[in-house]
Amino acid sequence: MKAVQINNYGGTEVIEINENAPRPTLGKDQILVEVYAASINPVDFGVIAGRMKDMIPLKFPITIGGNFSGVLVEAGKDTTGFKVGDEVYGQALVTNGGSGSMAELAASNIGNSALKPKKTNHEEAASLPLVGVSAIQALEQHIKLQKDQKILIHGGAGGIGSLAIQLAKHIGAYVATTVGSDSVEFANNLGADKIIDYTKETFEGELSDYDAVFNTARGDSADKSFEVLKKGGVLVSMTGAPNSDLAKKYEVQAIGQMTNTNTENLNRLTELVDGDILKPQIDKIFPLSQAKEGFEYQENQSPKGKIVIKIK
Repeated sequence: MKAVQINNYGGTEVIEINENAPRPTLGKDQILVEVYAASINPVDFGVIAGRMKDMIPLKFPITIGGNFSGVLVEAGKDTTGFKVGDEVYGQALVTNGGSGSMAELAASNIGNSALKPKKTNHEEAASLPLVGVSAIQALEQHIKLQKDQKILIHGGAGGIGSLAIQLAKHIGAYVATTVGSDSVEFANNLGADKIIDYTKETFEGELSDYDAVFNTARGDSADKSFEVLKKGGVLVSMTGAPNSDLAKKYEVQAIGQMTNTNTENLNRLTELVDGDILKPQIDKIFPLSQAKEGFEYQENQSPKGKIVIKIK
C-alpha cells in the first residue's frame, strides 16, 4: 500500500511516499480503515521532528498523520459498536498506538474512532477530529461558556479557532477573535462580533472584562490574555500550561488543554456537524502524491482552516 512516511527525524524534507508499505497489524481493540482522506495538524510536525522520541520511542519507517476519514474494512476481536462498511473518522496517530493516518490503510484504536458525520464528505470529515474536539473541550467542558458571555478566541482563522467561533456563536456568546490582515473577512463570515487584526492593533488594548479566553496561538498571547479577563474568568490554552503566577495575580482560572479525541467527544462533534452547527473549514486539498507539498504549505502559509490530504 502507499503511505506517507519518514525514515529519520527532521523537517518537511524527510517526508516521502512509500509505494510498498506493509499492511498495518491490527490490535484486538482496533479497527482497520480504508482511508479516504487525512488532515495535517501541528502534532504531525512534532512527530516528524522527533519531539516525542524520548517519551515515545518509535521504529522507522514511521507513517505520519493522525486525523482520518474512511471506511471500516476489518475489526479486532474486542471491538464493539462498529461493523465492516461503516464510514468512520477519528485519530490514528502513531504516538497514541495507531498506525498513522496518511496511508491507504490505517489501524485506529476503537476508543479514538466514531461514525463520521453524515452531512460531510470524507475530506471534510478528515479535517475535523482534532480541531473540532479541541473546540468542544475548551468551550463546553472547561469554560462552560454561556449565552451572553464574552469570549476572546485567538487564532480565529485556524483550524481550531474557526470552529470555536462557530460553536461560541451557537451558544449565544459575544465573540472577539485575533487574525491576520488577510483573514479579517474570513473571521467576519464565521460570525465573529469583534475582529482584532493583530498586525495593526493589540487585543489587550482593545478588550476588557471578558469571561473567557481560548488561546490557540503561540507567542505571548496567553500571558497577555490575563489582562482582558474579568475576575473569576477562565483562560484555556492549547499551547502549553498558562502562567500560574499570572492566574493567581488576576484571580482567574487557567487551564492548559490536551485534546482527547475519544469516541464520546467525536460523537458530540458528529452531533454538532450533522446539526448544522459546525461547518468544516478547508483551505486546500492535496493528493497523497503531494503530501510533502501539503506540509510545506501548512508550514509556510497562513491557511484559513485545514489542509487535507486526499488518499482515495
